[in-house]
Amino acid sequence: MKLGRWLLALAAVLGILGIAGNRAMAQDIRQDLAATSVIEEIKKRGVLRVGLSTFVPWAMRDKEGKLIGFEIDVANKLAEDMGVTIESVPTSWDGIIPALLAGKFDVIISGMSITPSRNLTVNFTDPYANTETVIVANQALAGSFKTLEDFNKSEVTIADRRGATTATLAEKVWPKATHLLFDEEGQSLQELLNGKAHAVLASVPSPALWLEQYPDVLFVPDIPALEKTVESFAIRKGDPDALNFFNNWILVNTVNGWLGERHSYWFMGRAWKDQVPEQ
Repeated sequence: MKLGRWLLALAAVLGILGIAGNRAMAQDIRQDLAATSVIEEIKKRGVLRVGLSTFVPWAMRDKEGKLIGFEIDVANKLAEDMGVTIESVPTSWDGIIPALLAGKFDVIISGMSITPSRNLTVNFTDPYANTETVIVANQALAGSFKTLEDFNKSEVTIADRRGATTATLAEKVWPKATHLLFDEEGQSLQELLNGKAHAVLASVPSPALWLEQYPDVLFVPDIPALEKTVESFAIRKGDPDALNFFNNWILVNTVNGWLGERHSYWFMGRAWKDQVPEQ
């Protein structure tokens, strides 16, 4: 009887030691993860490296060649709040995720919409912006088009930015059309203006800006927005500390109104228009 009690007591002690050991191991794992987080790398380096691709009004060159836009404001404030300097790394859109995975920069802040396929490769933060996609068409080529199906013909050419969600959407909505892909949004617009493309899919506010500049060439068909998206930072997988920090930064600056104010300035207003050259 006494032996049985002794064995039970021993088992209890071993169980307690096992729990304590597991907790210590879990703590070690958490500390190891924290030590290897990109947040620690940024703090040691003193520089936040941000991958981006230029398109209006997220990130663009002003008349002096300086980067301005919503994303530039976001990245600059993020770096300021971290107590580090900022290094912007302009990257072609179709290569921006591979460049992130290769360690060319720490985070993508470039109006990247959350999609399931992208999420298989990178982790997304909570959304910090949203937008919608509409059709912009050439009056001479597509002035008589009234429905989505009018654009779904082999003789119709759709221009878009390579690797963008708009390009994927265009191919899905108009599988019979001819699709031309370019590295920059400005190249797609130029193809449209030159009469070499019937239409492009573009995110707000680009359509309104283009119509202001080229009212005799372009129009927006009376067709509802094709897609609404949410945009987030993208980071490499396996970094819970970075995800936690960026999510909380987005939360704080959403609640205090800073993100909303900056988004309204760049997407709803035109005060910045004279700073950039016409496309």
